[in-house]
Amino acid sequence: MTVSRRQFGTAISAAALVAASGRPGWAQAPLVIKFSHVVAADTPKGKGSIKFKELAEQYTGGKVKIEVYQNSTLYKDKEEIEALQLGAVQLLAPSTAKFAPLGAKEFEALDLPFLFASDDQYAKVLGGDVGKYLFSKLEAKGLTGLGFWDNGFHMLTSNKPVLTPADVQGLKVRISGSKVADQYFRKLGAIPQILAFSEVYQSMQTGVVDAGENTASNILTQKFYEVQKHIMIARHAHLQYAVIANSKFWSALPPDIKSGLDKAMAEANDYTNQIARQENIDALAEMKKLGRNEFHELDEAQRKVWQTAMQPTYTWAESRVGKEVIDLLLKATAAG
Repeated sequence: MTVSRRQFGTAISAAALVAASGRPGWAQAPLVIKFSHVVAADTPKGKGSIKFKELAEQYTGGKVKIEVYQNSTLYKDKEEIEALQLGAVQLLAPSTAKFAPLGAKEFEALDLPFLFASDDQYAKVLGGDVGKYLFSKLEAKGLTGLGFWDNGFHMLTSNKPVLTPADVQGLKVRISGSKVADQYFRKLGAIPQILAFSEVYQSMQTGVVDAGENTASNILTQKFYEVQKHIMIARHAHLQYAVIANSKFWSALPPDIKSGLDKAMAEANDYTNQIARQENIDALAEMKKLGRNEFHELDEAQRKVWQTAMQPTYTWAESRVGKEVIDLLLKATAAG
């Protein structure tokens, strides 16, 4: 990727131009904010980014123009956080697994297996002290956390039926990049494969991978169900994104602009998390209606077998993400 320091300075100085908008000549020039992410427009995150655009432009009275770049059209997912830090884009909504390479490994604790009992519990935990604690780990990286976007529980798509942990032994399983996910599959004898989201369909189609974990809405919109016949539903792990901003850019915004953007983001957060749940329900129903797949929905006894098999990941994770964040999460989830 070629993102220069000069581009960074240009992006940051845009806020200063808006700050001077009361002067003659500046009033008609809106501040352009680039918002990039790696999924399709018809996913919850895609719709959430569009909702933010609409609200931000409305609440700032046209002083801001949001340019949304869907589906890795601006930067590939391996490049986008660097682009944000350099100021080439101002907003991102990456999966939380992307923060570990920056040194904020604590976010990977959210990928621990069977951590959250429900979407309601996830929302409560991330909306409280745990969420604040995690976002504080980004400050030294020049990033500001603006909210968590729920995408629901993972399902496992595969070329053969998967019902027990033994069934994944030897399978090449696509994961998004989390070392925790890598570990819980390795402990089952699987071979995790890290692939960009845009590469998954072809990799499944050509046999580069045998299986993959993702949410129902992503499996439907990316048509993974076309290239993998079996879908196992165990709610074994959760997928979440975090909306983040370039800290220098965000802190330099004029108060009237920032208040409008803060309000727009708060409403976009609520909107995205509300539709994510329903879209996963609808996506699963739609795939069942299409009749192309065999679904294996595990009962509680079957889920317990998986939970027990993946439990050693927690001990391993203490040295990876730190005992502090794991203890915070376990305390929060135990509270209901």
